Formats: sequence, C-alpha cells, structure tokens
Amino acid sequence: MRRFIVLSGSQMSAGRILVVDDDPQIRRVMRVMLTGHGYEVDDAKNGEGALEKLAKERFDLVVLDMGMPGMGGLDTCRAIRGHSDVAIIMLTVRDRDEDKIDALDAGADDYVTKPFKSTELLARIRAALRRTTWAQAVPGQITLGQAAIDLDARRVTTPRGSERLTPKEFDVLRYLIAHRNKSLKHREILQAVWGPAHGDDVEALRAVMHQLRKKIETDPSNPTILLTESWVGYRLFMPAGAAAASTGRSRAS
Repeated sequence: MRRFIVLSGSQMSAGRILVVDDDPQIRRVMRVMLTGHGYEVDDAKNGEGALEKLAKERFDLVVLDMGMPGMGGLDTCRAIRGHSDVAIIMLTVRDRDEDKIDALDAGADDYVTKPFKSTELLARIRAALRRTTWAQAVPGQITLGQAAIDLDARRVTTPRGSERLTPKEFDVLRYLIAHRNKSLKHREILQAVWGPAHGDDVEALRAVMHQLRKKIETDPSNPTILLTESWVGYRLFMPAGAAAASTGRSRAS
C-alpha cells in the first residue's frame, strides 16, 4: 500500500523521490519541479551517496543520471537492484538505442533523454509509481504448472533446472500474474512495463514472452500458461489452486 505523508493541512505527499545527479543545477530544478507537484524530494550528487540514502530511508522512486563520474548510473542502478525493487527512471544525454537497452537491462523501469520536458518526466514518474502499486499485490512465490517461480529471487525452477529472470522478463511476468486470467492488450502491457511512450513496441514484448515461455512452459511451442490472445495480446492462465498455493507475500521496495 502506498504511503501518503501529511505535509500541512490537507496537502499530502504523492510519494518520496530521490534525485541522483552530479549537476547541482539539475538537482535544484528537479527539486522545485517535483515538490511543486506534491512529491517529497531528496537528492544525492553521486551513486555512492544515493546508496547511502537508500540504505537509511524509504523512497518510492529514484531519478538517476546515467553519466555521473565515479560510480556511474548503470553501476548504481545494478547496485540498487541488488537489494530493492524501488522504481528507477534513468536520465541520459544520449538517445542511442544501445544506451536505452543498457539502462533497461541494468534494471531501470524507464529512461528519459536530456533535455526533457517536465510534463514528460512527470508522466513517466506517475506511470512508474502505478507499476509499483500493482507490483506490491503480487505474491513472492507461486507455482505455475511444473514451474516454481520465486519472484523475490527472480528465479524459475522447473524439472529442467533453475534459471534467473532478466529485469524485463521479471516485470512482464509480475504484471501478468497481477492480472492473471485476464486478456491484456499488447499496448497495456507495454505501457505498464516499458513506460507510456512504448505502446507500439510489440516486437520487444514478443521477444520477452518467447524467453519466458522457454523458462516456464513444459512445451514452449504449445503454451498452456502464457497464452496468446489472437489479435489482442496475452493472458496468463492460473488455476484457482495455483493462486491458493502462493505464499501471499507482498513485495517491498
């Protein structure tokens, strides 16, 4: 459940955000913009400082610069993902596909290219926080067919062995489990997991589903769990018994 912190009178916090950037001017601008929209804001000038603050305080989202000196944004993102599922939006001055892929593979929920419009960043923040809300309702461990899925460890175990889930495989599977037995459109999954600007990246979603089926399904070419809804999207089939067998543990950032 998301916390709302009373600030004064009836004003309430929309969430706590940590801004991590080596440029003090950007940190100042971000603080003014975000506090003006109801967020509580703290900042750090490097990755090491961000990790220290995250170890001591709870945040709902981290805005993380990719090109910091010292411990860069990618290393910081990986370090955060080692112990937390807090939402992360990466900022980058480069618009190359390789940089975006690196950010997502490191565990970022989304990325924004500098310079950016405040309206775009705010929209991506709202989307990332919505993802955090539904993710907290997903059980930590669950069994689907012959696959034992440990979302806390991001691991799938089947009679074939044990495999780790990549960040995007994890996010897609978690979203499907949260909306189990419902037909979900491609665009809905893409916008929920990749972000609001990625509703048309159907090939990226298909690639992730292909890998998930290889890890979860007994026969990936004839799936019985991760189902294709023709001309629509996907549906995760979960019998009532599987839901009852889950641990019921919620995830925390």
